[in-house]
Amino acid sequence: MITRRTLLKSTAATGLTLAAPALAQGAKIRIGYVSPQSGPLAGFSEADQFVIDGFLGSEAGANFEVVVKDSQSNPNRAAEVAKELIIDDEIDMMLVASTPETTNPVATTCEAEEIPVISTVAPWQPYFIGQQGNPGDPGSWRPFDFSFHFFWGLEDVISVFTAMWGQLDTNKQVGGLFPNDGDGNAWGDPNVGFPKPLAELGYGLTDPGRYQNLTDDFSAQINAFKQADCDIVTGVPIPPDFTTFWTQAKQQGFTPKAASIGKAILFPQAVKALGDQGHNLSSEVWWTPNHPFASSLTGTSAGDLAAGYAAATGKQWTQPIGFVHALFEMAADVMGRVDDTRDPDEVTAAIAASELNSIVGRIAFDGAGLPPFAAANVAKTPLVGGQWRLKDGGGYDLVIIDNSDHPEIPTGGTMEAIS
Repeated sequence: MITRRTLLKSTAATGLTLAAPALAQGAKIRIGYVSPQSGPLAGFSEADQFVIDGFLGSEAGANFEVVVKDSQSNPNRAAEVAKELIIDDEIDMMLVASTPETTNPVATTCEAEEIPVISTVAPWQPYFIGQQGNPGDPGSWRPFDFSFHFFWGLEDVISVFTAMWGQLDTNKQVGGLFPNDGDGNAWGDPNVGFPKPLAELGYGLTDPGRYQNLTDDFSAQINAFKQADCDIVTGVPIPPDFTTFWTQAKQQGFTPKAASIGKAILFPQAVKALGDQGHNLSSEVWWTPNHPFASSLTGTSAGDLAAGYAAATGKQWTQPIGFVHALFEMAADVMGRVDDTRDPDEVTAAIAASELNSIVGRIAFDGAGLPPFAAANVAKTPLVGGQWRLKDGGGYDLVIIDNSDHPEIPTGGTMEAIS
């Protein structure tokens, strides 16, 4: 396969003139960015434009051009636009965010084209294992050459969820709502997902099997959970599917004591869609205005960044603000440590050597908290647990109610049962 890098090297060998390093010529470093700006995953990208505008307006951002592409919440489209950014737009580095359906096809394309890529907002297992040639054979898994990822893992969300459930008096029977996608298959996987650690902690798991995204009838799952007398529901549905499930569960008389849901209820607008039925729903919390971190780009605190978003858009803060901002922190930090921003090997080496105190915490590919097979490509970030609470004037606040694994992140209350 002739990649862009192969073409550049062969052209150099023939003595033809090539572009000098971007900054040396006064040209801007070109960054490609892919996220799901439309479709059922669009909530993840609500703050993208705010973050990108802030980055380009910063002192470091003045050296960059950002070319944005919409994956349309479709893995095939994500791969297509990644190829366009590499071949047509001739980017120097790729950034990508939000769910394995976006991160994986983009990262795989970059790996094949030998373009450095940094991704986030997908648990590291579906990112890393999902891109392997044989995800079912750990002995065949290999590290990536050009792909790097920062986020938390399934071990972290399991720890957070069980710590929250431990604050309640339950029968420890859990219903699993796992879709047939990268996240759902990972969360429900008997080896890397929820089943084994839940069993070790004395929880029973009722898993009715995988369902297709955008399902309009969850009666089978609800009946299975009712028959098993599940006090707890967990899972990782897309936002419209959880709205359907939760509405139907209420209609069919199923109200568990706890519903700890990944992905679907991360965003204020997704919870608002449930009316007053979102009270005390719980989820993983990756970033809030109360996180004790600041931007390496601007020195802005998490609280000030969230307040700036609210002032600029009139909307409530949302978790991806911090992680999308951190992607661009990484881009500025990495490109500030290389001599030739067009050299993928040099850029990749700089990513691997990163040790950045960012607005989402420390990002370093040093293997901390990771198995050896993922150590070179993944950096873990903190995770805590929270509940959505109805506000007196309407709407919801996200309250951190468990920080067992990261006590440096303050809590604002304790776990309350759904009523």
